[in-house]
Amino acid sequence: MTGDLTDKVVVVTGGGSGIGEALCRHLAQHHPAAVAVVDRDPSTAQATAERLGAVGHAFPADLASEEATLGVITQITEEVGPIDVWCGNAGIFTFGGFEVPTESWNQAWNVNVMAHVWAARRLVPDMTARGGGRFLVTASAAGLLAQIGSAPYSVTKHAAVAFAEWLSITHGDDGIEVTLVCPQAVATAMTAGVPGGGVAGVDGMLSADEVAAAAVDGMLAGEFLVLPHPEVAAYARRRAEDPGRWLAGMRRLQQRFVGGIGPRDDRNQP
Repeated sequence: MTGDLTDKVVVVTGGGSGIGEALCRHLAQHHPAAVAVVDRDPSTAQATAERLGAVGHAFPADLASEEATLGVITQITEEVGPIDVWCGNAGIFTFGGFEVPTESWNQAWNVNVMAHVWAARRLVPDMTARGGGRFLVTASAAGLLAQIGSAPYSVTKHAAVAFAEWLSITHGDDGIEVTLVCPQAVATAMTAGVPGGGVAGVDGMLSADEVAAAAVDGMLAGEFLVLPHPEVAAYARRRAEDPGRWLAGMRRLQQRFVGGIGPRDDRNQP
């Protein structure tokens, strides 16, 4: 499948705004049969689908539950066709640490991790039977490093990265291609009101369009890891080579931004 989306059915979750909306536009340029825009906000899903023209289809759904995730997959399959590419882009950010209520932890876990698991559980057997398929996982540099100010985001994005790796290792030889996208600060609703993108903006804030372009290009090139902020690769190496020094540096970085990180709860990825 690498390099070709012609006549494929593509799904983008969190597709109503931010990176998801930009992904929909970039994917639509590669002649798919359909781009299914999934978003918990029916109006933004519909608006994005209309901008795509004939290939756009709106499917309102909140992927915080297995029932809703499996339900929208069934609906898309019946109304548009078998899914070839699943772009799991919906995400949620919750500010805070261990004091965050369990309900909020569970919500972050469901949206940021389990939605990928539920989709793969349903789609991998069908994709494999048809000769292969693709998953694009929008995670975050937080999943490779850490997110100062948010334990739920750090933990769930690490889990999303691990699941993407597992999926590629376990099913890569079955024709399942996986691309993992890990940006730092992106100009979306999630970073609105945070000057310079906060701690994640130390290397500059990219537009959603820039991140989507990098993600689609990487996916079509068959890349596993896409780093729209290339500096993240060096940070990950330092973390692996000298964890103590890296943690000390992160604590210093945290001190610079104390009081500069505010609550954010938005399911359209940064």
